[in-house]
Amino acid sequence: MDKFTTLTGIAAPMPLVNIDTDMIIPKQFLKTIHRSGLGKNLFDEMRYDAQGNEIPDFVLNQPAYRNAQIIIGGDNFGCGSSREHAPWALLDFGIRCVISTSFADIFYNNCFKNGILPIVMPQEVVDVLMEDARKGANARMTVDLENLTVTTSDGQSFGFDLDPFRRHCLLNGLDDIGLTMEKASAIDTYEAQMAQSRPWV
Repeated sequence: MDKFTTLTGIAAPMPLVNIDTDMIIPKQFLKTIHRSGLGKNLFDEMRYDAQGNEIPDFVLNQPAYRNAQIIIGGDNFGCGSSREHAPWALLDFGIRCVISTSFADIFYNNCFKNGILPIVMPQEVVDVLMEDARKGANARMTVDLENLTVTTSDGQSFGFDLDPFRRHCLLNGLDDIGLTMEKASAIDTYEAQMAQSRPWV
């Protein structure tokens, strides 16, 4: 998993509330177990019409936001059914951070496991960030995980809170496997001791 330290990039404004996981990645794309390739189907039913043509009004189809790395979302982002394909699709598109007033618990947890930083901020701060994101590609937002700040294109900086363990994992690029491998030496020692003291196991 790639480390997340500081991200400066385009932020896409998505003020719609209750963006659920089926909107993020519709059910017909859940057959794969591969994490790559889902970006083209991110927000599929919002990005494309019935003939597969892009819907020009959708934010990620607009030239200014095609390379967005941050989403400023409406309340209750990631609600709906549990599917890890949702953060897979976001990450494959290039999204590394989502900022909202609240997230569904399962989606929130899955983001950390896949290198995406979900940030919860008060409504008044999200409103400022949403307005800054509407400036388009020339307005770059900076997310600093080390210092727990989000800075707008005009220099306004806002702090946010994050569980220290989750912060440690993102800063060091540690998913569940990576966390286990941090303990590899201790695991090897334990297994050697068990093999010696309980050889029949």
